[in-house]
Amino acid sequence: MTLSPRLGAIAVVIRGREVLLVQRRNPPDSHLWGFPGGHVEWGETALDAAARELREETGVIAAPRGYLTNVDVLRVAPDGSTDVHYLLAAVLCAYESGEPVADDDAADARWWPVEDVLEGRLEMSARVTDVLTMALA
Repeated sequence: MTLSPRLGAIAVVIRGREVLLVQRRNPPDSHLWGFPGGHVEWGETALDAAARELREETGVIAAPRGYLTNVDVLRVAPDGSTDVHYLLAAVLCAYESGEPVADDDAADARWWPVEDVLEGRLEMSARVTDVLTMALA
């Protein structure tokens, strides 16, 4: 059996000096804050997936503007093998409307001050600060 990474997309949405984050309900990052996102469906671009997942998880509408970077999420099992491997396309999205309400696999969703995220005041998924820094540049 050949394994390959699962492809996902995350939506990076900034409104003024706030950034939209969700608290994950499910593993691998349950209870950690990160960008809304999820799996890219067959025949869907990562840009479209980011906007769709954003809407499904938070109710917020935003237009995808472009790719920021890719994020590898790798988790190692106790036996040393790779247990989880996602390749996430980070997509910069322009806020259009809506206030976040957690839905789908998000336990919570809210706007956070950019400074709180950059200063690490939240328990976050890997690379959130790095991706936010790219989005602000």
